[in-house]
Amino acid sequence: MELFKYKKPIPLMAKAKLFFTVSVIAVLASWALIMFKGFNYGIDFAGGTLVQVKYEGKAPLPKVREAIKHSKVFEGASVNYFGSEDEIIIKVRTSSKQLGTDIGDEARQLLKNTGKFEVRRVDMVGPKVGNELREKGLMALVLSIAGILLYVSFRFEWRFAVASVMALVHDVSIAMGAIVLFNVEVNLDILAALLTILGYSLNDTIIVFDRIREGLTSVRSPKLADIIDESVTRTLSRTTLTSLTTFFVVLTLFLMGGEIIHGFSFTLLVGIVVGTYSSIFIASPLLMMMGFDVQKYRQKLAEKKKREAEKEKLRAMYEQGTV
Repeated sequence: MELFKYKKPIPLMAKAKLFFTVSVIAVLASWALIMFKGFNYGIDFAGGTLVQVKYEGKAPLPKVREAIKHSKVFEGASVNYFGSEDEIIIKVRTSSKQLGTDIGDEARQLLKNTGKFEVRRVDMVGPKVGNELREKGLMALVLSIAGILLYVSFRFEWRFAVASVMALVHDVSIAMGAIVLFNVEVNLDILAALLTILGYSLNDTIIVFDRIREGLTSVRSPKLADIIDESVTRTLSRTTLTSLTTFFVVLTLFLMGGEIIHGFSFTLLVGIVVGTYSSIFIASPLLMMMGFDVQKYRQKLAEKKKREAEKEKLRAMYEQGTV
């Protein structure tokens, strides 16, 4: 299926500086948000306690807040609806050392006069465990990017690897900036979404780079910009259709999946859009900015083919007994 009819290459690289400038501004703004506003860490990373309560009918938030107001266990707790008006989440930054009783039983006792309900979930994470999870999550991101750098260097050429990693840093930075901007709670599911973005964006970038590599031998023009324009134009339908299909699936999860995966699906939505954009408008122009030489690459390929032909000739002579 062709969404865009290929007649002649779209001159995308003519606007490369504009796209790059917009992206640099977006990344710097994201880093500024992260530095000055910071993440809204959830229970997984900050430590604390979460109690999920489901009522028969609409949950009486004012009564719940009043009931737990004087409790030392729930001191400073926040109470909010969770997906629907009959379900609530009580969050409190209380370490496990401060809890002398079962917090589920404590919640049942305090809320007994607020209506018919059931405690559906109690999650408790100590601050030390939260710090460890945060450190290991950051390490997972760094190791993933390092592994991608090695993989792309082996499969392509070091400039392709650096360009792909810079595009991935671009994608993750903007996704994290959106998380901070919209005050999305950062838990393990957000970390999973960021790692998913790395894989999704890399897949798109590799496909574009693979077509560019083919174009280096099939397109006659000696200019890298012309080769990129033709290669990207040929993959534009595939990239757009794949991204739209994924986007609509994740959008359905975002709209109908409930509060529990709201942050995960939101992060993926941002990542899909930014990842598709970067594979076309960021990763490819970076090759030009790093001075990739088409003539040297073609000469290198020609020398490699010549060596392979000589080896094949010697092997044939050996098999025939002439060597």
